[in-house]
Amino acid sequence: MFLDPHQQGGVVTLRVSGRWLLENLAAIELELGRLDGIRAQTLVIDTTGLEELDLSGAWALFERVRRFEQAGLKAEWRGRTPDQIRFIEHTLTVGKRPVAAAEEGLDLAEPVRSLGRWAVTQVASAKISLAFLGRICSVLGSAFTSPKRVRLAALVRHVIETGMHAVPIVSLIAFLISVIIAYMGANELRRFGAEIFVVDLVTIGVLRELGVLLTAIIVAGRSGSAFAAEIGVMKLNEEVDALHAIGTNPVEVLVIPRVLGLVIALPLLTVIADAVGLTGGGLLCYYLLDIPPAQYLARVQESIAPTTFWVGIIKAPVFAFLIAYIGTLRGMQVRESSRELGRLTTVAVVQSIFLVILADALFAVLFLELDI
Repeated sequence: MFLDPHQQGGVVTLRVSGRWLLENLAAIELELGRLDGIRAQTLVIDTTGLEELDLSGAWALFERVRRFEQAGLKAEWRGRTPDQIRFIEHTLTVGKRPVAAAEEGLDLAEPVRSLGRWAVTQVASAKISLAFLGRICSVLGSAFTSPKRVRLAALVRHVIETGMHAVPIVSLIAFLISVIIAYMGANELRRFGAEIFVVDLVTIGVLRELGVLLTAIIVAGRSGSAFAAEIGVMKLNEEVDALHAIGTNPVEVLVIPRVLGLVIALPLLTVIADAVGLTGGGLLCYYLLDIPPAQYLARVQESIAPTTFWVGIIKAPVFAFLIAYIGTLRGMQVRESSRELGRLTTVAVVQSIFLVILADALFAVLFLELDI
């Protein structure tokens, strides 16, 4: 028996006892149905004799009590309201709070609280990023003093994957961009009879900026996302925890080969992009402006300064480090689910491209100040 109702005047005392569990729900519903004929003003629910209560039993009791309240009865709990009942009440009232808040008016303090939460989150994220950077620098320092710690096989594999496999797409983009720049420049400079300066435009633009920048952006989308996804999957499969368990530093095994591999591969890709870009510009100048290859090459040599080529190459290792750093950092932060893996992979690509463009802008200011 689960219910023992007693009525005295306008007060009905409902003594709840036994095990109100899912397995007994059919019998509980049957006894609750017998209460429909009760006529009173106050309903007192006494749960002191209750042995066990799960959410199924609590919902059945809560729903019946709510029907009595809708019928005009005043419901009271004798003693402490069961936690399950309070949980159900809280769950049902949470959804109504935004409506009430909207009716009361705009909470002016909420933007300030949101700003504070954002600031705290950013500070915590910056601390994690700096700590990870410190671990990378520490392992790199140890690798320079003890070269055996650098895993050569993994390093070569990442150079091939991030470098050689990216040559086709990098070459195609560099060729198309140089053709576009040459075509646009030719249309404008032709008005002034200065078509020869199209060669200067292509040469300086490709060697100083576009070659390395476009290559870095392509590598960020290609290799940065791959780094985050690969390490993230290893985190989900607890392979990184296994490395900790056997006494191996995951940064040394997973991060350093990727960082060094990309630092080696990106300058080489930049050289290829520069060569292909100049070739594309030369082809357009030949077919559109009737500039022969010999004259084109002579003008290329005249237009570049001794530092023009090296300005672009110097940027490549920095861009490569930023891309590998962000990709491996976000991969190491993956937790719990594949959804988090997808989110952090996207974050890695976006942040890598942003940092590459920011670093390029800082380089531009630096070279301007140095008159390079």
